[in-house]
Amino acid sequence: MDKDSMSADRPRYAGFWQRLGAFGVDFLISGLPLLPIAIWGGSRFKYFPLYSLGPIAIWSLFYNVYLVRHFGGTPGKLVMRAEIRNIDGSSVGYRGALLRFLPEFLLWLLASIALAMPLFEITDPEFQSLGFNERNRLLYQLAPPWYGTVEVFEQIWIWSEFVVMMTNQKRRALHDFIAGTVVVIREPREGTASVIGG
Repeated sequence: MDKDSMSADRPRYAGFWQRLGAFGVDFLISGLPLLPIAIWGGSRFKYFPLYSLGPIAIWSLFYNVYLVRHFGGTPGKLVMRAEIRNIDGSSVGYRGALLRFLPEFLLWLLASIALAMPLFEITDPEFQSLGFNERNRLLYQLAPPWYGTVEVFEQIWIWSEFVVMMTNQKRRALHDFIAGTVVVIREPREGTASVIGG
């Protein structure tokens, strides 16, 4: 078996808690630092949520597609000693990495667009007069009707990910089946230092 494939031994699949831990680490690295910026920008600039869509999309694709393709996982997965591989054991490519992330990305994008659309209906004085919570409530109220459908699909997606992962031996989530991937415990490679997490 070539160096690009998993060990000849039976692969050990990353479990629920290991993957949940990876999600937590990724949130701390990728999501949490953006929250203060979003709150600050959103409270000062009316169209900040709209202007930030592009940079956030680029960052998300870099983090969840580029890093997965080049390192076998996001930083959170690597810290938790987990690695994303194709089901045949080979390294995941751009197609697989993108397919894994695409449903989540599209749902986020649709929800963000839906909540940015009401900004065009709010006057500048009204925007400045509202507090953070009041402004968010107004955006939800003025969002297009299809936003509710997106929210429902987001919830279905999130819960189905957990259900599917817990009901198969390889602990593959729904996005793993879509992309033809599996998450395995990262094994040290002979003659090389591990990228992150020892």
